[in-house]
Amino acid sequence: MAILLGLYSLISRGVCRIKAVLFKTGIRRPRKAPLPVISVGNLTLGGSEKTPLARELLTHFLGLGRRPAFVTRGYLGRWEKGGGILSDGRTLRGGWEEAGDEPSMIARHVPGAGVFVGKNRTRSCLKAKEMGFDLAVLDDGFQHIKLARDVDIVLFDATAKGGRREGTSAMRRADIILVKKDGEAALPRIRQKFPAAAVFEYTVVFRGLRLLETGERTAADVLKEKTILAFCGIARPERFFSLLMERGLPPRTKMCFPDHYPYPPPGLERIAAACERDRIDALLTTEKDAVKLLGRPRPFASTPLYVLEIGLDLPPAFFEKIESSLGPADRVLDLNRPQAARPS
Repeated sequence: MAILLGLYSLISRGVCRIKAVLFKTGIRRPRKAPLPVISVGNLTLGGSEKTPLARELLTHFLGLGRRPAFVTRGYLGRWEKGGGILSDGRTLRGGWEEAGDEPSMIARHVPGAGVFVGKNRTRSCLKAKEMGFDLAVLDDGFQHIKLARDVDIVLFDATAKGGRREGTSAMRRADIILVKKDGEAALPRIRQKFPAAAVFEYTVVFRGLRLLETGERTAADVLKEKTILAFCGIARPERFFSLLMERGLPPRTKMCFPDHYPYPPPGLERIAAACERDRIDALLTTEKDAVKLLGRPRPFASTPLYVLEIGLDLPPAFFEKIESSLGPADRVLDLNRPQAARPS
């Protein structure tokens, strides 16, 4: 797997470098959406808190009285190729099978936001504007440079292992760089190397536990005397297990599945067998995994399943910087007018 990821990283870096040159020289031009766009992205292959950041942004702008929309590819969902509207800010129109797990998670936990999925992100922005949304949060958008953005945010974790889609020099395109606090030693270097970007630190924080089926919130102390099985199907699962350890919830049994795992019956049976074998009192999983298990029959239904909720601790100056970079909510732009490429 390490060899495959390394090869993919080399190919990805080459492709991204060629794309950047094409846009920098004006051979290709980014399309401008009819509403302001905040792009959330990273350099690494795999997770780096992009979805939690998108949720923080959507929640923040809803609190300001704006109508934000989450625009995402909908990876592995049935609507990925043709596009679809998962939520209009009031009604859910599908589930994780249609839209993918992360969009479904956003739609459930930020119900006032629109959620638009599909490979054609420009089309999604058009639909969002037509439906009255005044701001788009573009998921995993740093390499999607064909769509212009008003604010380009890159999450950077100096401790992340594995391949990268682009080299660190690509962060010259970023307006804001968020550095994970664990990588504190990298902060002065990032600020020195990218003086044009605003650089802030962020921390992943524990927001609570809730029962999957009822949504009832539970204090972490309730589980401290329990025998726990923790499972997840996410990139870099060690982040999930480390957070459990920090909260005093060390699992007796850990189970890792591939990223975006759909939990078919054989996978559920594996979890059930481990529950019986290890005499498990409680199960713990992530919000991303939980959306694929809610309402489904499970062979381990007699064992309570808790969902770990996380968020990001972000400084007020981070949101102030974004707000100052955006135009008014009623701004309308001509989608077909050629736009100058951003510097690479």
